Amino acid sequence: MTTLTIGLLVAGALPAAALASIRLIAGPTHADRVVALDIFLAAAIALAVAASLATARTVFLDVAIGLALVGFVATIGWARLVQHAPRSTNPSASKP
Repeated sequence: MTTLTIGLLVAGALPAAALASIRLIAGPTHADRVVALDIFLAAAIALAVAASLATARTVFLDVAIGLALVGFVATIGWARLVQHAPRSTNPSASKP
């Protein structure tokens, strides 16, 4: 059961991180990039939980909790930054 759970966590986290990296690079708006970073964070939390299950050490759960707390605060900060940024009518204008 534990091996199946670890496999599912890793099999879900790696494609999510790959798709998030595409959105991070190609995302036309800042909000798309913030969501991609949140997906990276969720994948990192899933991998930390998988590492905890694989090694039977609880230190990885502490890492997962820390990532979740820091990620929540960072998301709130990014949301406020995006909210107060000047709006552009052309989404391609925000590309460098």
